[in-house]
Amino acid sequence: MPDVVGCYFAGNTIDDAIAGAANALGTYFEYLSEQGQIPVEAKTVADHLGDEDCTGGIWAYVDIDLSRYEGRTTKLNITLPQFLLARIDDYVSSHNEYHSRSGFFAELARRELSKHS
Repeated sequence: MPDVVGCYFAGNTIDDAIAGAANALGTYFEYLSEQGQIPVEAKTVADHLGDEDCTGGIWAYVDIDLSRYEGRTTKLNITLPQFLLARIDDYVSSHNEYHSRSGFFAELARRELSKHS
């Protein structure tokens, strides 16, 4: 994993190696979270194609939900117009990927912040 220095994995098959990579990344990101650090966003495959350390292997994609490693949650109190909040709640109830109103706000914040990082 060229974006994560010192993070290694192995497997007897490609599928085992990908599972090992996911496990290694999870452990690494958990460690970063405990240290109060956030993971660096991965570069694209194209960014690494010219790197001589990244030749002779197989490229694979490991999907990691980084939101699990953002640290502890904090409760906050916000004020929104009543009808806007009702629309948000209706939307969240029909889009299970958000799980909750808080999940909806967090995902929208992540998307907006990723545009500026």
